[in-house]
Amino acid sequence: MLNFSAHEYPYPSRRQAVFARNGMVAASQPLAAECGIAMLRQGGNAVDAAIATAAALTVVEPTGCAIGGDAFALVWIKGTLHGLDASGHAPAALSIEAVKRRGHDAMPLYGWLPVTVPGCPSAWAELSRRFGKLPFATLLQPAIDLARNGFPVSPIVAHQWKIARHKYAAWLDRQPEVQTWFETFQVAGRPPQAGEIFCNPAQADTLCELAQTQCESFYRGPLAKTIAGFAQATGGLLSEADLAGYAPRWVDPIKANYRGYDVWEIPPSGQGLIALITLKLLEGFQFDHRDSHQTWHRQLEAMKLAYADGQHYITDPAHMRVTAEQLLSDGYIRQRRALIQEHALAPAHGDPHASGTVYLATADAEGNMVSFIQSAYHGFGSGVVVPGTGIGLQNRGYEFSLDPSHSNALLPGKQTFHTIIPGFISKGGQPVGPFGVMGGYMQPQGHVQMVMNLIDFNLNPQAALDAPRWQWLGGMKVGIEQTAPADLTMALARRGHQVALAHDLTSYGRGQIIVRNPDTGVLCGGTEPRADSHIAVF
Repeated sequence: MLNFSAHEYPYPSRRQAVFARNGMVAASQPLAAECGIAMLRQGGNAVDAAIATAAALTVVEPTGCAIGGDAFALVWIKGTLHGLDASGHAPAALSIEAVKRRGHDAMPLYGWLPVTVPGCPSAWAELSRRFGKLPFATLLQPAIDLARNGFPVSPIVAHQWKIARHKYAAWLDRQPEVQTWFETFQVAGRPPQAGEIFCNPAQADTLCELAQTQCESFYRGPLAKTIAGFAQATGGLLSEADLAGYAPRWVDPIKANYRGYDVWEIPPSGQGLIALITLKLLEGFQFDHRDSHQTWHRQLEAMKLAYADGQHYITDPAHMRVTAEQLLSDGYIRQRRALIQEHALAPAHGDPHASGTVYLATADAEGNMVSFIQSAYHGFGSGVVVPGTGIGLQNRGYEFSLDPSHSNALLPGKQTFHTIIPGFISKGGQPVGPFGVMGGYMQPQGHVQMVMNLIDFNLNPQAALDAPRWQWLGGMKVGIEQTAPADLTMALARRGHQVALAHDLTSYGRGQIIVRNPDTGVLCGGTEPRADSHIAVF
């Protein structure tokens, strides 16, 4: 065999935008994208393709999502955009007092305590029930085959797998329940390497049961009993009642009009509202050049203001102290926009009362389009894997605050502030297309940059994803990718930003975009160069 590294690329390369007419799936994993396009070839629609791709991603990219995670979707079908919120809530026994009794002053990152009720399987089943064309079992079969027969691990996933193992090893003494991760996700006592075959027969069995029961077993059946039984035996608070009481919610997407285009997001507790606030702030400026320090400075300042409000106010909608409409109101936006001057300012939230993972995109020949995102949160999630099932559980509860006065304070049964967000653009009642950028707090920042790349700077979907990115890192700290123009670092520093050059490009988000030509129906797709991404077409 030739002796080469799958991680080293000494010469620059360029991807081309991809065009197709009958269907398209853009995802961070080639094998998963091909699973989705196979559904279109079998007569399925964009929803079927999204479900098959999402299920396959839990197998081939377990570093970013899991059956035991959460999901959101924006679905354009028959001329209407629908929103699905399949995020979970805190178990009934999880409270601030319960966490503190176990010796924690803040929510731990790993182990049982940050585990919330998973919503991902319910998203697959609900999307299929309402909008799918093919039998549900058909949609999960490709993922079952990949888990049972194995798949070659891709380079970026192998890199992230290695990082995850190091992190979980550091937590073993404090959270011994993460030992189950090592028992499930290692090969001969180590993470799999790029190109090495990895099999997960336990996950294949679980996917079979989900396929046969349309995911009912996960919430009110044998799998639910297994999950809850393991929790009870090892110190977890997740119960059969927590699982049985869960159901996803159809929600009305929220939007902001940006230069004549409607940009859509899922409403809180998701952080998509932050992207919309930022775009509304930036609409008051004119941008003639993408890679100028003036453009980047204003983008960063707007993002800081939006995040300051988002992190202060966004939580479970039942506990929000302000509404999305208040935070997006013209008067409040003008008030906040006036704070954006020529020098960087420290972010602080305002008062509107005084005027507050993995991503995929699919499209079919009928004009249906899906923007879908699912996540286990930090890498593989909590590190807790239910023995014999291959089910990794998310650590979404890490976002809760143990300060009772905080908007996002932990309460039993409450949804936490949520980072994963799908995006969608329309104009004049017609779909432009789905877009998304996964990666924790980078997501609304990536959304803003993708929207502006497409609308302000007229970049095609692939160029919009290729372009160098910025990222607010908290306080006065900002990061920019090494591919950005060299003069930007010093120019931003002169404006008061504390600038760091990025060394790990995977922390700057991984996105997908599909745009539809309303006159011809031709689809144009771009896929993330910072991941093992792929666009499958039909």
